[in-house]
Amino acid sequence: MKNIIILIAVLIATACGDVKNESNETESTGENKAEVKLYVLDGGNILVNKLELFSEDTTYQGQSKEFADAFYVISHPKGNLMWDAGLPESLVGMPEPFTDTLGAFTVFRKDSLVNQLKSINLTVEDFKYIALSHSHFDHVGHANALKNATWLVQESEYNFFTNDSAQTQQADIYNMIKDLKNVKKLNGDYDVFGDSTVIIKSMPGHTIGHQVLYLDLGLEQPILLTGDLYHFEENRAQRRVPMFNYDIPETKKSMEKFENFVKRKDANVIIQHSPKDFKRLKLLLKNKK
Repeated sequence: MKNIIILIAVLIATACGDVKNESNETESTGENKAEVKLYVLDGGNILVNKLELFSEDTTYQGQSKEFADAFYVISHPKGNLMWDAGLPESLVGMPEPFTDTLGAFTVFRKDSLVNQLKSINLTVEDFKYIALSHSHFDHVGHANALKNATWLVQESEYNFFTNDSAQTQQADIYNMIKDLKNVKKLNGDYDVFGDSTVIIKSMPGHTIGHQVLYLDLGLEQPILLTGDLYHFEENRAQRRVPMFNYDIPETKKSMEKFENFVKRKDANVIIQHSPKDFKRLKLLLKNKK
């Protein structure tokens, strides 16, 4: 099943120092807490024509589903972080959505990174960090544009997607991240700004070094961005795992770890591919203002 993930990435993409500063998840006291802002931007849309790929069995046979594909800007007094990078920007301006040769996915991206950053008065030069939940085609689309930022990536993920073999066998993925030369390799959870407001949480399984993001924005509940630990609400409720995940048992362990963390923090879970959660988070942030 691991090879399926590479095949999917190639089909879509063709269209268009070690660090030991990991966090022990220190508790925030709420005193002298930095003001952190979150912006939700549009990295495209995905119509999954073969939803059966997103379960280990035949549960979704013959079904389809629309996915959102957001990327996020986190503004902190110590610097800006971009979380995920949407679909390939080669899709912007295409007259029609693109469908891969197997008919599994139809993808579309209507707006560029630069244009959307302009709407929040930022440029690609304004980022200290970029972090990807994982290195799949729909999360690395404009990553190279942030080549001057530091890439926060699990060491296992970095090694898997940048080794000599990956540069040829997974060239379409590698080519979308190859310009990220400033790399901070992680081995577990990482407190990005050292004040417990923005924490990368290691949740392997979907890919070898998959991660999610915890955000304390000063709201009633902290936010948890799922990456692709879950793809839609039913996936989460039933703990269903895509058949193409790197390690299905490891994914289920990460799901259990994630849900325990959610309960402990009383966190607001945002499923990144959920159109409903895309709109819900935008409304939540708008109301915060």
